[in-house]
Amino acid sequence: MKFLGNIAWLVLGGLLVAIIYFLIGLLLCITIIGIPFGVQLFKLGQYALWPFGHELVSGPNEPGCVSTVMNVLWIVLGWWEVAAIHGVCGLIFCVTIVGIPFGVQHFKMALSSFFPFGKKVV
Repeated sequence: MKFLGNIAWLVLGGLLVAIIYFLIGLLLCITIIGIPFGVQLFKLGQYALWPFGHELVSGPNEPGCVSTVMNVLWIVLGWWEVAAIHGVCGLIFCVTIVGIPFGVQHFKMALSSFFPFGKKVV
């Protein structure tokens, strides 16, 4: 069932979301300052490819001081908009009964993209 959910997710826009995450991550990795943010976008892109059956969870000893500071920078620099977009997409998908599982995945991605530092895909 997870496999079918992931295939439907890719067809219904998940592939586009992942490609955008990867492209923006590559652009951010051009500069030394942007590398940590690009790495987080790669994690979010990996999660956006196959969200069913995977979770973004906090790593051991997280959140630490560095990840907390980076999460604050993430929010201040405007990346909270990514979480807002996932929240809106989740609401749109939850309008229909068939779209509820996809809406739930968007809500999970919204929470994960609000504080991405210190998380890993499992």
